[in-house]
Amino acid sequence: MAEREQILQVKNLKQYFNVGKPDEVKAVDDISFAIYQGETFGLVGESGSGKTTVGRSIIHLYEPTAGKILFHGQDISQLKSAATRLQFRQQMQMIFQDPYASLNPRMKVKDIIAEGIDVHHLATSNQDRDDRVAHLLEVVGLNPDHATRYPYEFSGGQRQRIGIARALAVEPEFIIADEPISALDVSIQAQVVNLLQDLQAQHELTYLFIAHDLSMVKYISDRIGVIHYGRLMEIAPADEIYANPLHPYTKSLLSAVPVPDPEYERKRQAIAYDATLYEGDDKKRQLVEVVPGHFIRASADELPTYQQQAMHYQVV
Repeated sequence: MAEREQILQVKNLKQYFNVGKPDEVKAVDDISFAIYQGETFGLVGESGSGKTTVGRSIIHLYEPTAGKILFHGQDISQLKSAATRLQFRQQMQMIFQDPYASLNPRMKVKDIIAEGIDVHHLATSNQDRDDRVAHLLEVVGLNPDHATRYPYEFSGGQRQRIGIARALAVEPEFIIADEPISALDVSIQAQVVNLLQDLQAQHELTYLFIAHDLSMVKYISDRIGVIHYGRLMEIAPADEIYANPLHPYTKSLLSAVPVPDPEYERKRQAIAYDATLYEGDDKKRQLVEVVPGHFIRASADELPTYQQQAMHYQVV
């Protein structure tokens, strides 16, 4: 992992709203992490944890309050010219949570998908434009004949496939998937996740996969970051997060995940997380690497306990 390029680096990112006012909101409060080329980094947390804000800050839909976001080593806040911003937009795309609200209901599917193609002047002719759209529809599992229809004529899963085709149209290398399956039926969710994985392999894509469904995040992610009230609590490889969660908040989240085993479900007990024990004091906490690849937010006096737990898992 260490030998791979860090395609994205988030350094001490803060995203505050209504700064200086009584209702100031610290949606993202000093978080740092990196995403490697070709991996899927899962970002999980409850509603209101700040995970969507992180994604929107990275793609620069929000102007960060503080911190740096480096894409291929370049600070995206320093992209001043229209040409460099346009190039950045082509390299990084976003798939939105609501597959209907994110599509213009007055536009035909072919025009929705081709918006990026038009903006970046990727098509050499109208025929080339139509051919690209037809190919993209086939890539995401839809019929090229669907190009002349409108979004309301499709199911939720089909609309999300249109959104994925739109993101792929400009041939990006990094995609932020903001809860792309949360609005879909359970029967459709796996299909969309499998499609995203297939596309990743075919197009050498890198994903930031934002979600609150821990079971699905484990399935698609290489590494997982757990966020709570704008702060990263834990980062580790996906298997390790599930087999050996260290932070009490991570343990609480995992304890709430249902398992398709009636006997286990009858015995399962959710673990309550008391934030006042780990966040409500004056201790200085920061993200620390306790064992290679496993980071946890901890104070100096909490660190030995976490290290002992992590080392026990490594030995076992």
